[in-house]
Amino acid sequence: MFEVESYSGKKEKNYQMVIKQLRALLEGETNQLANLANASALLNQFLNDVNWVGFYLYEEASDQLVLGPFQGLPACVRIQNGKGVCGTASKEGTTMRIENVHEFPGHIACDAASKSEIVVPMYASGDLLGVLDIDSPKIGRFDEIDQEYLEKFTAALQDYL
Repeated sequence: MFEVESYSGKKEKNYQMVIKQLRALLEGETNQLANLANASALLNQFLNDVNWVGFYLYEEASDQLVLGPFQGLPACVRIQNGKGVCGTASKEGTTMRIENVHEFPGHIACDAASKSEIVVPMYASGDLLGVLDIDSPKIGRFDEIDQEYLEKFTAALQDYL
């Protein structure tokens, strides 16, 4: 497990390394499910102080996010687009970094232990594919560096979806 230290230079180098590992892990594989499963496992191993790492995939017909590959406790299966942190991130097309989920209006609590969350939208050919969702039992777990590099992680991942 790589420790994401508070010293920003070390933290950035660790994120750069995990993005390289992602590319090496997915190189030559075209199966979306396998690539998302490995990406969630890689992030779960890499990040400290997290209790859920996974993906929700956008289902256009129902305008919902549907549970995809993840690491953690069982989760909500469907989230209406625009609802909760994940649905808001997908609807607005922007990363949501929430210091304290209990202060987020309409937060959907799949795991009562979660206290902070980051959600990064993902696209394929300009269309919403879904979101990367990461929860932590620690308030304020995610900072600007986490956001920057998780956005870079999802950008690299999108090359294999």
